[in-house]
Amino acid sequence: MTCWVVIPVKAPGACKTRLAGVLGDAARRDLVATMLDHVVEIASRVTGIDEVLLVGPSRHDLPATTRLLDDPGYGLNAALASAARTAAGEGVDRLLFVSADLPHLTSGDLQALIAQPAGGAAIAPDRAGTGTNALSLPGRRAMEFGLRYGIGSFAAHVAEADRIGLDLAVIRSRTLALDIDVPGDLKALRTGPDRDRYAA
Repeated sequence: MTCWVVIPVKAPGACKTRLAGVLGDAARRDLVATMLDHVVEIASRVTGIDEVLLVGPSRHDLPATTRLLDDPGYGLNAALASAARTAAGEGVDRLLFVSADLPHLTSGDLQALIAQPAGGAAIAPDRAGTGTNALSLPGRRAMEFGLRYGIGSFAAHVAEADRIGLDLAVIRSRTLALDIDVPGDLKALRTGPDRDRYAA
């Protein structure tokens, strides 16, 4: 089985603008880079993941060996749909979309996303239960799945799986649920298992 992890990224200057009131530009760039490095590092060492790729306008200073997929420039859903087409063209069996801002992501989180029946899918919600922090799709069905990232994406993705008859497991994990979007998330970040990595 061939498995890809695809991580969507924005341009460095466009990341985490909702934190601008509490973090300066340099601090936000450092936070984004540290979280992305962590997600890539974890994904790169999980058995069963064959390739870790980014989709977006920038590698964020990651090595050139990190493959950067083309972003058509029409938003997150279009970028990930393009990645799904690329994966299908290369015969990928399982495709994981994983957010770049998961500072406490573990190998076990990714293993749970991978460990689905060949024709099944899995979704991991955020702490509020309304957003989607990770999505695991069978490669041959990924292009059928209408991506709905944005407000209320968790419910929209559950409905989409039902629409196309795709069995969908819900993975609830404290470490997978923590994404960093608003100032209130920073408190959880700095009291978690990797707090030294993110100390201000």
